[in-house]
Amino acid sequence: MSVLRSILPTVARNNGWRCFATGFPSDTIAELNKEMESVFGESPSPSPLGSTPQQPARPTNGSGDGQPMLTHIDSSGQAKMVDVSSKHDSTRVAIATCRVLLGQEAFDLVASNKIAKGDVLTVAKIAGITGAKQTSNLIPLCHNLNLSHVRVDLTLNEEDSSVMIEGEASTSGKTGVEMEAMTAVAIAGLTVYDMCKAASKNICITDICLQHKSGGKSGSWSRSSDKIVVLTVPNSLSGIIGY
Repeated sequence: MSVLRSILPTVARNNGWRCFATGFPSDTIAELNKEMESVFGESPSPSPLGSTPQQPARPTNGSGDGQPMLTHIDSSGQAKMVDVSSKHDSTRVAIATCRVLLGQEAFDLVASNKIAKGDVLTVAKIAGITGAKQTSNLIPLCHNLNLSHVRVDLTLNEEDSSVMIEGEASTSGKTGVEMEAMTAVAIAGLTVYDMCKAASKNICITDICLQHKSGGKSGSWSRSSDKIVVLTVPNSLSGIIGY
């Protein structure tokens, strides 16, 4: 299993597993394929990366086959900032969420407001609002938006000793505020960690995602309208694939 353990990137494909890597000799890849077949009972599917060097991603035309178009790259595959000058202004709203798993000890300290640095939830709330306003400075290809409103709410959840964070951003302009909403909850989550790290280093920031957006050409979208597929690695396989 030496080859299998040495190549860590793994992805799930259908009901099996497929490993891929670049820069390895073909005989090494062949040996890996044999190991994969002996462990999982079938040969891995071909790597999407192939044996040739990766080329810059190229935009799809987004027509005919119904595939979405990548707007942040030009015709030569290089990164670019999208020109939104031709778009019409519209009211745009985005809501994002995040969860911070504190653990029981840190949770109790936050709930009783006994964290040495002070009021965790209030400081994180202000940090999230500030983060939303700094999004274009943090995410290089984001537009600098004139935000109309930013809301960040933090709620303690006793069931899993966590802090649930919800952020909302709104504007009237030519491009959406999804990144502002997600930046708000991410920065708020990081602030919770910073405030509580003396009590526990085991705090985990997780589940940062967009929940809803409205406005613009694409209209409204909510997470509940899309199916979410979660892939879980069985414990019996974690040792085999080196995790």
